[in-house]
Amino acid sequence: MPATPGLPLMHQPRRRDRRPSRRVPPKPAPLPPYRLPAAGADVVLVGFFSARQRDFETVMASAAAQLTAHGARVVTRIVQRRGVSDGGARNMSLPYSSRTLLSHGKVREVAHAADRDGVGAVVFTTPLTERRQRALTGLLGRPAVSLAGLLRSAQSPASGGGRRRG
Repeated sequence: MPATPGLPLMHQPRRRDRRPSRRVPPKPAPLPPYRLPAAGADVVLVGFFSARQRDFETVMASAAAQLTAHGARVVTRIVQRRGVSDGGARNMSLPYSSRTLLSHGKVREVAHAADRDGVGAVVFTTPLTERRQRALTGLLGRPAVSLAGLLRSAQSPASGGGRRRG
């Protein structure tokens, strides 16, 4: 029905909202794979294990041997065990923090050891998500990488550790 001159419309036409649209923040750029800077680079080795895993010392020794074989020097080893003292059996397989994997006190202990020993990186025996890697790198003030990611980047052809033809 057309508007009659002089009478107001019952419904106003829809106008553009003045509020800014809600935008999703862009995803951060993926972290480049970390490579050991040189042979003999100092690292801190960190392991996260549940109380049910009894062979954690063997896993830590194996990880240290793999790092040594790739030219790193393990200066300090730190272990976080879940379900031994805090959290009980129900939460044994869960990380203390979804953001950092470790408890707050253990993160401070790792940061203190890394500062004290002047290491170039902190290597975790468990795989790290990109979010955890980014958070731990920021909290520790140096690259935090998983052992699998470090060994994978050391074997890639771009780093010179891969197979060569010729």
